[in-house]
Amino acid sequence: MKTENQDSDPLKVRILLWANLSYSDMEEIDQTESITDIERILFHALNIDVPEPRLGILLELYTNIVLFCRKRHYNREQTSVLLSIVKSVHQVNIETPLNNMDQCFSYFTELLLCHSVRRPPFSISLFSLEQVTDITKYFINTYMRHYMLYKYIFTPQMYMDLSLTYTGMPESTDTEELASSDNGTKKDAERRNEQGVVSTETLTTDTEGACKRGPSPKAELRSIVQKEVKEEVMCLSAQLEKQLQE
Repeated sequence: MKTENQDSDPLKVRILLWANLSYSDMEEIDQTESITDIERILFHALNIDVPEPRLGILLELYTNIVLFCRKRHYNREQTSVLLSIVKSVHQVNIETPLNNMDQCFSYFTELLLCHSVRRPPFSISLFSLEQVTDITKYFINTYMRHYMLYKYIFTPQMYMDLSLTYTGMPESTDTEELASSDNGTKKDAERRNEQGVVSTETLTTDTEGACKRGPSPKAELRSIVQKEVKEEVMCLSAQLEKQLQE
């Protein structure tokens, strides 16, 4: 089943008589007065396969063309061709998210001219000069006036991913390695500082504990020995001084 985006060669200018809507489709449309029924017929005849809200927008576009043709008393062939022309131009529009307004309008004029000049088998005389003028004004005031709206709704959005590179600055990988090295050095220094603090705290705690517990047996023995040695030295000094006086 064809969709709005499928066309083997959308820019090819060709005769579009009964290309999308058959004579029976147009006959059914002419016998219908309800807008809902017209949309239903166009939905099946044009093979529209898009989700909402795109579906509603396309049905409104094509239904307004049918109403325009009725108001101008166009015959079934003219209405069918005009619907196919607008459908073909819309396909060119939604092929790219970029601005191709000039291309779309040029394609529209070429298709309209192809159905306004009798030159078989390349073109047929289906629209008069007055009708060509009316159709062109209608197309400009409707589709082309809302060209950017159709472009925005029916084409995927494009996003720019911008990255900047500065000359003379290290690459991101080198920067990450340097940052990682700095972080490692800082962590090692912090770890050593923490160990030093712990050692100092341990030494202080041991000293305070020793003071609280009092002198050890070795310290007491050393004190006694020093006291005895001092007394003996004083005694010997006194005896030596006495002998010298005699």
